Amino acid sequence: MGGTANLADMFQVRLHGRGGQGVVTAAEMLSVAAFLEGRHAQAFPSFGSERTGAPVVSFCRIDDKPIRLREPILEPDALIIQDTTLLAAVQVFQGLGPDGYVLINTAKSVEDLGIEAAVGGLPEGRVRMVPATDLALRHVGRPVPNAALLGAFAAVSGLLRFDSVEKAIREKFKGPIGDGNVEAARAAFEAIAVPA
Repeated sequence: MGGTANLADMFQVRLHGRGGQGVVTAAEMLSVAAFLEGRHAQAFPSFGSERTGAPVVSFCRIDDKPIRLREPILEPDALIIQDTTLLAAVQVFQGLGPDGYVLINTAKSVEDLGIEAAVGGLPEGRVRMVPATDLALRHVGRPVPNAALLGAFAAVSGLLRFDSVEKAIREKFKGPIGDGNVEAARAAFEAIAVPA
């Protein structure tokens, strides 16, 4: 794992994806999971054109104190990238600090993606890949990677317990869809929990 994220200060997550991939829902579930652990949390999206396939950015802030900020996150502590095509289309790494976390929905390596310059200086274990879309297809039957990425995020950051992520997923998705999303998240959590 990449260590445990520090919550002495507010922890800010920026999620990048495309319309239809559940980017907004991912931020909402992340905030619910934090809330279930007794923390303050806030989630909100930033849309360009609201159409399937268009780039979408969503934000989540987590803190032990009330959150008064409302503006977009320009200096994230963590990035969750749901679609690798955005790596060439959008400046996804902009503002990421030297101790940040990066989680990318892919089975490719940093070298295969050509992002060594952007993430090469981050601490060991802070840049992780997980084939979240494949896990979603296997467990949910749809190519929506958001729940799987939340499971992986819990493992890489140490910020949330998996049971909080599971409860947040089940709050959003009921019945077999909820079960499938929890299984996808669990598979991603377990894949990340094994050192890279």
